[in-house]
Amino acid sequence: MNLIPENPEAVPGQAQDPAPATPATLPIEPAPPADPAWSGWDLLGLVAVTVVTLVACSVAALFAAKFVFYPHAALTELARNALVVVAGQGVGYLFVLGYMYVLVTRQRRHPDFLAAIHWNWPARPGLYLAGGVVLSIALQLLAHLLPIPKNLPIDTFFSTSVQAWVLAIFGITLAPLMEELLFRGFLYPTLERYTGFSVAVPVTALAFALVHASQLKSAWGPLLVIFMVGLALTIVRAKKDSVAASFLMHASYNATLSVLLFAATDGFRHMEKIRGQ
Repeated sequence: MNLIPENPEAVPGQAQDPAPATPATLPIEPAPPADPAWSGWDLLGLVAVTVVTLVACSVAALFAAKFVFYPHAALTELARNALVVVAGQGVGYLFVLGYMYVLVTRQRRHPDFLAAIHWNWPARPGLYLAGGVVLSIALQLLAHLLPIPKNLPIDTFFSTSVQAWVLAIFGITLAPLMEELLFRGFLYPTLERYTGFSVAVPVTALAFALVHASQLKSAWGPLLVIFMVGLALTIVRAKKDSVAASFLMHASYNATLSVLLFAATDGFRHMEKIRGQ
């Protein structure tokens, strides 16, 4: 029989301290999620899904309107109907939003979608709402000094009071939300990782402006204004680390334009005024 204890310093009947942890027994902390959680290829996939989804939903809305609601209207006429356009884009945006969520939380396994896109609700939201108003008024004053075509393609969507109301509501809710998610939530951080702040900001603003080119007849005057809007929104998102802040500013910018249009057309009752008729 061995009467010598395994630990010579052990005292019989006294509880012993556990053995010191070795590197092999130390708990392993999980690595923080990548920031951004997605890759450049994921971003390209998101852009492709967005384009295909919006086109498909817009075409579906067009034919649904033709065969269900406006059987005697031409397809070209319906393509300029704001109600049809908003319906198609709205449904398409919801599908894209769902894909964004799946991409981040399922494919890239990030535990928190809002944290992944840096939503980060600001402490003083009123500051960004006021910033959107100031930005809108300042750029409208600048636009008077630029060669802005009198009749832009986007003006055709404002044919009736109902269409103007629908576009105004869409323009301060779902449209700026999805644009901020795509450009400031997904595009900017991807570019910033590869190129840095000084390149990512203007490239994001340029992409934002080019998306609106078809609505503005590709005229450099209004495109410059939209580029400056994108520049301001991207700087806010980058400096404040908050997509929510840029969304509030974007929604407020669009809301200010809607209020100015409301006043200029006598409460959306005389839409012919925006076309100089």
